[in-house]
Order: sequence, then C-alpha cells, then structure tokens
Amino acid sequence: MVSLDEAREMLDGLVAELPEGIFERLNGGVLLQPDVKLSPEAVGNDLYTLGEYTNSYSMGRTVLIYYGSIVRAHGDMPPERFREVLREVLHHELTHHLESMAGEHGLEDDDALHLAWYKMQR
Repeated sequence: MVSLDEAREMLDGLVAELPEGIFERLNGGVLLQPDVKLSPEAVGNDLYTLGEYTNSYSMGRTVLIYYGSIVRAHGDMPPERFREVLREVLHHELTHHLESMAGEHGLEDDDALHLAWYKMQR
C-alpha cells in the first residue's frame, strides 16, 4: 500500500510535470489531505470525495486531494496504479480551476450528470 508520505512525493512529481501557467491564481496550491471524505450525496456510505477545488474569498483557490478517500474507494493497489488515480484526480480538479477562471462550467455539468446516474443506480 502507498503510504501518505509516498503519495505526497508522487503528487509533487505530478505537479512538477505540468506547465506553470496551469497554477496561475491557484494561491492555495495543491494539498494532499490524509482524510477520508464521504460525499454529502452518498446514498449508502459508498461515494467518496477524492478531490475538490475550492474558491473562497478568504482562502483563495485551492485543490484538495483526499488520500484517505482514494485508499477507501480503490483499496490496496500497486504504486503505479495509485499514481494514475492521483493523476486523474489532480487533472480533474485542475480542470475545475481552469474552467472557474474562464467562467466555464462544463466539468461541473458533467459531474452533476455522473452524480445523477449514481443516484439512479441506488
């Protein structure tokens, strides 16, 4: 299993691979949280928030990635797979950041459709 410290190193490497411009106005940075965060939309304690983009007046723009949620949602996985999941979550949340700056909501709409599908299945 990938430890929290190993996940932080992986995330630092993934961030370093991206062009600096993507992080423009992301004053809170990209943070790896140890927490398990259950989605408020979860029907049966089976939907976890893997990451989120926050934009607040007081704290600014931040990407949060929840290590505990990734582990809980995906279970034990080889380091290579963990890194890929981490990359997917990072890119997803950075897309929210970029869309927010551009005044777009395409990914939010897509997330809402996925959530509706999840609820229909329950």
